[in-house]
Amino acid sequence: MSEDKKVVWWFHRVYYAETDAMGVVYYGNYFEWFEQARDNYLRNRGMSYAEVEERGIFLPVTETFCRYLYPAKYGEEIKVKTWIKKVSRASIVFGYEVYNLTSQDKLMTQAETTHACVNKEGKITRIPRWLLEIVS
Repeated sequence: MSEDKKVVWWFHRVYYAETDAMGVVYYGNYFEWFEQARDNYLRNRGMSYAEVEERGIFLPVTETFCRYLYPAKYGEEIKVKTWIKKVSRASIVFGYEVYNLTSQDKLMTQAETTHACVNKEGKITRIPRWLLEIVS
């Protein structure tokens, strides 16, 4: 993907509590990072997750994929590149790449999360125009 205004970066330093006994980040913590990066993406595009939900739209995760290339370790600085990979009538796919700033921007992880668009009752609904403008 080309570098443009639709790519948003989120920066983080790995905390001790995020690692296992070997000082390597526990794999499940990457999904917390992706959630934070997603929230940051939406804020940078003009609306917080809370505002989306206040408007009656929820984006539960329906599918995930993550390829771990190299481990992140305690104390390292990372950055997460976030973008929209695909938008359909009722779902959004976010893409992520994790880079290690401590190791010359080494690509460490590639991932994606798929989110259904649902209303307050939990029923799948078409993505509203105002949300399409944020993610397109």
